[in-house]
Amino acid sequence: MKKRQYTIGTLAAVVLTLVVVTGCQRDPNSAGYEYMPDMYRSPAIEAYVDFGMDPFHFGDSLAVAQRNTPSARKPVEGTIPFSFDPNKVHLRMPYHIPNTPEGYEMAVALKNPLKIDEAALERGKVVYDKFCQHCHGKKGKGDGAVVVKGNHPAPGAYDGSLKDLPEGQIFHSITYGKGVMGQHASQISKEDRWKVTAYVQKLQGKSLGEDAPADDTENEETE
Repeated sequence: MKKRQYTIGTLAAVVLTLVVVTGCQRDPNSAGYEYMPDMYRSPAIEAYVDFGMDPFHFGDSLAVAQRNTPSARKPVEGTIPFSFDPNKVHLRMPYHIPNTPEGYEMAVALKNPLKIDEAALERGKVVYDKFCQHCHGKKGKGDGAVVVKGNHPAPGAYDGSLKDLPEGQIFHSITYGKGVMGQHASQISKEDRWKVTAYVQKLQGKSLGEDAPADDTENEETE
């Protein structure tokens, strides 16, 4: 009986010691000792990269080699996404105006092929708030958080220096980027880029209505 009590007492002392040792951390932000790190920190997964090999079991060189091997292929250049709506096929076609100073001037002639109504403007606002507001500001005055809090150079205001920027050049700039602004063609679909363009025109103070061309392919067929 005494031996059993001694064993239980010993186990209790060990457990108490472990609790004290693991719980006494000087860093208040520390989670303490991690007995199963994979449960705390899941691996960051990136697209087109294979993370299959564990360097603990296979070695660093093999793990690095596999992680640098794409696990899927990107679509070939010129691939056109399928459209379930035949009226929107032209919005899946590649944008043919080049990313050059000459191309920027050519974009002046582009016209929005979409029918701009309240729903289109609302969608344009949603995309603008996600991708543009942080620099251009909520009302397009160039006073977004990146400018105000991050000391980033302010873009032109839509009711100021960019008030007369044509819709074609707005779309072109969203597609390829302009100055310190990055390209957004890989993040925003062609249809949404035109809707953002319309919303930017609204911020410019221009009147937009349902008399805009609907599903007009002529503008982009002549690019």
